[in-house]
Amino acid sequence: MKLRVVRRELRPGGESLGAALHPVLSRVYRARGVRSAEELDTALEHLAPVGTLESVDAAAELLLAERAAGRILVIGDFDADGATSSALMLRALRAWGFEADFLVPNRFAFGYGLTPQIVRVAAERAPSLIVTVDNGIASLAGVEQARALGIEVLVTDHHLPGPELPAARVIVNPNLPGSRFASRALAGVGVAFYVLAALRRRLEAAGLIGAEAPSPAQWLDLVALGTVADLVPLDRNNRVLVEQGLKRIRAGRCVPGIRALLETAGRSLARLTATDLAFAVAPRLNAAGRLDDMSIGIQCLLEDPEPAAALAQRLDALNRERRDIEARMQTEALAAVRVLHEPQGAVQRSAVCLFDASWHQGVVGLVASRVKERVRRPVIAFAVGGDEELRGSARSVSGVHIRDVLAQLDARHPGLIVRFGGHAMAAGLTLPRARLDEFAALFDAEVAGWPQGGSLADAIETDGELAVEEIALETAEALRAGGPWGQAFPEPSFDGVFTVRNARVVGERHVKMWVQGPRNRAFDAIAFNLLDPQARAGLPQGEQRLVYRLDVNEYQGERRLQLLVDHLLPS
Repeated sequence: MKLRVVRRELRPGGESLGAALHPVLSRVYRARGVRSAEELDTALEHLAPVGTLESVDAAAELLLAERAAGRILVIGDFDADGATSSALMLRALRAWGFEADFLVPNRFAFGYGLTPQIVRVAAERAPSLIVTVDNGIASLAGVEQARALGIEVLVTDHHLPGPELPAARVIVNPNLPGSRFASRALAGVGVAFYVLAALRRRLEAAGLIGAEAPSPAQWLDLVALGTVADLVPLDRNNRVLVEQGLKRIRAGRCVPGIRALLETAGRSLARLTATDLAFAVAPRLNAAGRLDDMSIGIQCLLEDPEPAAALAQRLDALNRERRDIEARMQTEALAAVRVLHEPQGAVQRSAVCLFDASWHQGVVGLVASRVKERVRRPVIAFAVGGDEELRGSARSVSGVHIRDVLAQLDARHPGLIVRFGGHAMAAGLTLPRARLDEFAALFDAEVAGWPQGGSLADAIETDGELAVEEIALETAEALRAGGPWGQAFPEPSFDGVFTVRNARVVGERHVKMWVQGPRNRAFDAIAFNLLDPQARAGLPQGEQRLVYRLDVNEYQGERRLQLLVDHLLPS
């Protein structure tokens, strides 16, 4: 498989974004379709109005009816979006006088979503209302079970709905058919934020709380973390939510659990970026749901400083364990993938399914993501799910909407997939173990029929070449400040021909090097996870085309430019 560099075009209409902008940053914004300086304003008043999200007022009324004597049980997902959604909902409800608790399914015992089994467990706590966060839109049987037990259900979710909706009392989801809400890209925590904003307004109008009562904006740090962690597109609305949350964290006005997780990861609050949330905080929080019980993560986000710090340490230990498990599974997966390569280096399949009976169910998503980056094809990694079932985690590439692929397979081959759900780039599914080979062949054929899949999968988008004087600490600082960057608003990357010198291995998979560019200028560079130890490939040397990002490396108070190399390609 030969990767090719595709340079983002400067879109018309953004020629004048302001003379104060660094010229490289201005070019980057234009390549992302920013047409005016006003679009870059991330003040809270630029959020889509609360009342424009369908059913938020009905959700607020339903919640309001529970304040006097009701008992609310929040049921979330076992990832970072679900954890932050749960913590946000609980912090707000408790602050406003509600009796509320949470329950999160253990992924190994119950699987995903509001299943009938988890509803029966929930019923033991005698709630009058179940509020789902970051799940529920596909939980037809679970909602039916709750209603049979006399429990009302409020579904708040952002996942794409199936052909039938659950019979909940109220559903709030920007992706419902016919929704006119300005941001279908809200994460689960973003949907919860909007519901709580509507409730806060209703409570004050009813005289049940005063103007001094906390606003949901007080917990935008949680919203930012969940939004970044869930890899939803950073449209303007989400960029406002994320940037406002980052500002709170930088100012030290975050929940103790986020502070503790950042300190455990050795990250600075004052210079925090969305990347720090994605690569330092989210993995530690997710480790609880992957290996143990996400209740640990939710509790960390709810506690006072001292217990939060202890829980953050526990999450850090789980994350180290997760990394060890992932490294073993990734080595095994890549060894299997090498069998799929022809001598010329082209992947024979349009999509890849991988399974090993020893793989950990909580880590297959990370393995699928790593392998997808290597083969540049949609990948599903499966683990044993019990009762003769396999549970898979899918990761896709640009041009292949993975949930739609699964939906088409389900429609054409009823019974092949037990259940599925997800987004364009990631999904989860359950299969009968005996039908894995059949599914793998059909999945490969289905992806092969997507016209854009193959052409876009091998393309690496960049923002073009930088002049040698632009490869500077000043540019790196401007780009860092120009975020938040993330899904659909990608962090700037560049390409150019450099000569690699003094390459050495760091930590088995990483390569530290000096690279020499135009005018013999040399730059410090590092490529993370470049090496596959089993492949015995040599270190890069000589002339190479690098795809890289500019980074500010801080060490012992000194700030220096460093190139983060994502790809080395033949020049």
